[in-house]
Amino acid sequence: MKRWTQRPEGSTWGDFGPDDELGRLNLLTEEKVLQAVREVRTGKVFCLSLPLDLPGGNVLNPRRHAPVLKPTFRDGAPYLNFAMSRLQPEAVDVLSDDQVTLSMQYSTQWDGLCHVGAQFDIQGDGQARRVYYNGYAAGVDVFGGDDADACCPPGGSYARRLSVSRYAEKGMQGRGVLVDLARAFGPGRTLVGHTQLQAAMREQKVVVEPGDMLVLRTGFAETLVEMNGQPDPHKLEQTGAVLDGADPALLGWITDSGLAAICADNYAVESYPARTSGPGHSILPLHHHCLFKLGVPLAELWYLKALADWLHAQGRNRFLLTAPPLRMPGAVGSPVTPIATV
Repeated sequence: MKRWTQRPEGSTWGDFGPDDELGRLNLLTEEKVLQAVREVRTGKVFCLSLPLDLPGGNVLNPRRHAPVLKPTFRDGAPYLNFAMSRLQPEAVDVLSDDQVTLSMQYSTQWDGLCHVGAQFDIQGDGQARRVYYNGYAAGVDVFGGDDADACCPPGGSYARRLSVSRYAEKGMQGRGVLVDLARAFGPGRTLVGHTQLQAAMREQKVVVEPGDMLVLRTGFAETLVEMNGQPDPHKLEQTGAVLDGADPALLGWITDSGLAAICADNYAVESYPARTSGPGHSILPLHHHCLFKLGVPLAELWYLKALADWLHAQGRNRFLLTAPPLRMPGAVGSPVTPIATV
């Protein structure tokens, strides 16, 4: 039986092949990489990641916790500042080796295409099934929780399909295009639909072409940095522009633009809770549209101030963006240290 016989209206399922796991990342072609490289004129490099121990605590998401860093152990002893003379009396070496436990989407991150799916009737038989982009299914292609399988250790999880590691294999390098929403609308909370986004793009002379990675600066991550690991949820709720995922015109533009990914410096990219309700609604309509229907990756909590200030001073908005996630097979999301080269 085919994995699906009907796809969501307006989706790209099957457009890049019946077993595609990359969605619109397929538009990151060799030519797009060359276009991006041609944006490099000075060799200047910007790190676009927060320190991975920010935001601090778990007020942004109670399920996600700050990383815990500790040594590995050798014969029960912490292997940090470890004098090898303990094992070989004449040796001069001192060795350190550590390990980390972290939530994959705690800080600067990519969402994999199996991060958000939907209940959808993929066979046209009236039965809604839990599926992800291109019809890959819970319990068949994505495992964990009540859908555990022999592929997973007890309590484990594993995405056989649509893992964020597919991005790493692709390379995640191309042309980034910055829209500075903080410069356009200020530091306060602004709901940005199609009209507002297009106005900002016209003002900043931004043009997005198929295969570009759209990068949105809102100022949210800058406020997080100022909070120094003690985030104030009430202040953050009033900070930064945020996309209105309930605006059909905005979603239509994302479809028509051909953009390959959306990267933002805020949490969730879109306004949450969204202005959606009624039967069959999504609480994360932009995630639904991008991850589930189009195969457009989303990235969150990037740090963009230094890059945005430099681009503004130079009258530019395009750059070479290199942002592979960890190549962790089976993972749903991943930390990332994006690099912009101008």
